[in-house]
Amino acid sequence: IPHSLFSNTKPTIHPTGPHFVVPLNAPITLRCQGDHLTQWQREDRRKVRGEDRRHGVSILYIARAQPVHMGRYICLEESSGEQSSIYVYVKDPDNPFRKSMVFNILARVGDSASIACLATDPGLVELRLEKCNGGALASGLQYEASLEKGIVILNTEKAYEGCYVCTGRLGETYVKSHHYDLTVRPVPDAPPVIELRAPKRVILTQGQNLSLTCSTTNVNGDIKLRWLPPPGSVRTLSLPVRSILSKDTGRYQCEAQNEKGISSESVWLDVYAKGFINLTPAENSTILVRLGESLSLNIDMEAYPEPHTFSWSFMGRELRNTSDHVIATHSNAHRYSSELRLVRLQMSEGGVYTFQASNGDATVNHSFTVYVISKPEIISRDGPVDGQVRCVAQGFPAPQITWYYCEQPYIRCSQQVNATQEEHDVITFTLFSPLFGKTGVESRVNISSGRFQTLECVATVEGEQAYTLFSISERTVPHELFTPLLIGSVSAAAFLCLILIVLFYKYMQKPKYQIQWKVIEGIHGNNYVYIDPTQLPYDNQWEFPRDKLRFGKTLGSGAFGKVVEATAYGLSKADSVMTVAVKMLKPSAHATEKEALMSELKVLSYLGNHMNIVNLLGACTVGGPTLVITEYCCFGDLLNFLRRKRESFICSKMEENSYYSNVIQQRDIVGSDYMTMRPSVAAALPSSFEMLHEDGLSLDTEDLLSFSYQVAKGMDFLASKNCIHRDLAARNILLTQGRVAKICDFGLARDITTDSNYVVKGNARLPVKWMSPESIFECVYTFESDVWSYGILLWEIFSLGNSPYPGMPVDAKFYKLIKEGYRMDAPEFAPDEMYQIMRSCWDADPFKRPLFRKVVERIEQQLSDATKHVVLQCIDIYVCFPHPPIAMRVITCYETR
Repeated sequence: IPHSLFSNTKPTIHPTGPHFVVPLNAPITLRCQGDHLTQWQREDRRKVRGEDRRHGVSILYIARAQPVHMGRYICLEESSGEQSSIYVYVKDPDNPFRKSMVFNILARVGDSASIACLATDPGLVELRLEKCNGGALASGLQYEASLEKGIVILNTEKAYEGCYVCTGRLGETYVKSHHYDLTVRPVPDAPPVIELRAPKRVILTQGQNLSLTCSTTNVNGDIKLRWLPPPGSVRTLSLPVRSILSKDTGRYQCEAQNEKGISSESVWLDVYAKGFINLTPAENSTILVRLGESLSLNIDMEAYPEPHTFSWSFMGRELRNTSDHVIATHSNAHRYSSELRLVRLQMSEGGVYTFQASNGDATVNHSFTVYVISKPEIISRDGPVDGQVRCVAQGFPAPQITWYYCEQPYIRCSQQVNATQEEHDVITFTLFSPLFGKTGVESRVNISSGRFQTLECVATVEGEQAYTLFSISERTVPHELFTPLLIGSVSAAAFLCLILIVLFYKYMQKPKYQIQWKVIEGIHGNNYVYIDPTQLPYDNQWEFPRDKLRFGKTLGSGAFGKVVEATAYGLSKADSVMTVAVKMLKPSAHATEKEALMSELKVLSYLGNHMNIVNLLGACTVGGPTLVITEYCCFGDLLNFLRRKRESFICSKMEENSYYSNVIQQRDIVGSDYMTMRPSVAAALPSSFEMLHEDGLSLDTEDLLSFSYQVAKGMDFLASKNCIHRDLAARNILLTQGRVAKICDFGLARDITTDSNYVVKGNARLPVKWMSPESIFECVYTFESDVWSYGILLWEIFSLGNSPYPGMPVDAKFYKLIKEGYRMDAPEFAPDEMYQIMRSCWDADPFKRPLFRKVVERIEQQLSDATKHVVLQCIDIYVCFPHPPIAMRVITCYETR
């Protein structure tokens, strides 16, 4: 074997040396010789042309050297892999750096960026990188410089972006390359985040179009985004998909890919032949609940399309959303739930409750059978007659009647240790058993004289008991007059019962005193859950001694109670004397009215203090009838105040043919019976304040704006306390010193049966002209319905106490006009902006009506600086007063005109 086959010597290149300099356009000749076949290659992988290979010698000949021929040439011995190299410079006196067609350099964060500013002359020294504008290089920028490689920026960052130039020195000449623009592309640190704008599950019916939107973001544009159809799908997925078919059911996946990996999000598509509603079976459709307890009936379902009808009915009669029957509906994707909350169930509310839903393609219903468990009661007893006693009880479920006897006189035998249960000679049977309601059971027992002295009938239902006692002294012998007497007694009893029923009906028809203000416990969608005011706490610090009150004249009187002027001694401090208003019930008041007044006291103490509500000062709840002590308002109610001031009203927009041109003759004062209040002598103020109590001051538009502003402030305060007024009107606004407006609830001090503002609707009297459409037609009272009433109040203010909807009786035509969107024209003295506020308060959509906070802001912009100063001064004075229970809360405002 020849020795040359094992030779590891490198091939030799001629000319020798590390580099070879050729003038521009001169020929290049490179000769390579090795032990075996050799070939020329370029380091930059460019194709080599002009190579002649023979007998281990490879000659590369280039006739005219050009800049493109610059670079490192490698001679490779094919068999051994040994190689040698030489760098060729093409010297160009006019271009110290090789011309390049690449001016824009793109690099990724963290990578190296190569700027190919290759020197054409090896004599170039001090090769450097500079900014095109001569500025300093970015902090931390490091680079490597060589004549053969140019400039290599290491570990590039986004801050390195910009324009660069290579510079150097040839002899005494400073030279530089053309400009290079470096762009650094960010590199993501995680797979892309996908946003799929669709629920996890989509339901469609055949023939509908499928449209899904998938989006993603990436720090650079190097990202792929595609949709993957369900496996086995017969169609190529391109979204949107038109006319979806049942076979298109499956999972649709959106996939995004960048340098860091792949992310995906998917949605499941179900395609149905038509719409559907699938109810989730209820755990128990037959429910027993105790009388007075609350019950929630819940229905869960899946549906497509969304049901357009959800309804609850009781025994075939549709239920509306009220405080006693609270209906709430919730949805999440294609899942829906409906809840019917029955508050404090009555006996008459036992029966079948049916839920129904419909979406056009399907209608479903489900019924709950509700039985109301009632305590047993003894409704009749007879005997002993003819050796027999009779006991009748009712309740649900059917009462179990047990008889006990004992020898002691007239005591509960069942609770005695020596009591004996009578099990013989007992006959028990059902008298009546309605489908829903109380079941009547009668039981009779034969008695023998001398066996015992007391017989007890005990009726039991679910652990609750009712009883009646019979005194047995001797065996009763039937009398021949018994039958006629029995018939007469029964007839008289029946007649008496009839009279009692009529009287009870009349009593139930009478209006009951209720506090109008309602405090909200929670809001579920459009449904309000109110706090039971009887459950609110009462702080005994509000208690005030009765003997320190001296009552004066009656300020207002109603069907249930009255408001009396009184002088309180030591209310704020030991030696203080002040005039107050005291609410009290009439002696004929029932327990419900007493409870309602106590509820009003608790609500006032819960709300706290505000300048624009009638504030609580104290109370007397022990040692006598309940007394509620509140602030005394010397100018009475706003409605009568406005009507008294018509003839002296000053309005800049008054015209010759004003609506009130003959207003001087209209001197009637109606509405509240709240008398004009004046401070007591004991609480007299200095003479400089006397003008504030005089009724001779004129009234102008600025006053009307001030009243509107103050009432809005008060209502905003009530709303912040989750309190709904439900009867906001000028008759329920009182005025005090400095013309400060205070919101109140007359309640017991007004007889609504004689007030024309309250109209009979159903079995109640309601202020219909002040009520929102949802309150009139759906019995729904919300913050938004108070805003509607506030708009009516504004109309009253700027008409100087005129009745709303003048000349229109509350009849079927009135209700029809309200439903059709009829709204009152602007009152005579209302500025345009105030009428716009009224119109916004009367929006048919409750949720488009403004919040009281926004109303306050809009009116505040119309107040003069002087009025703002007065109002703010009142607020400052008010806030400075201490507000614990029994603290003095009188506010005096200085009025500047």
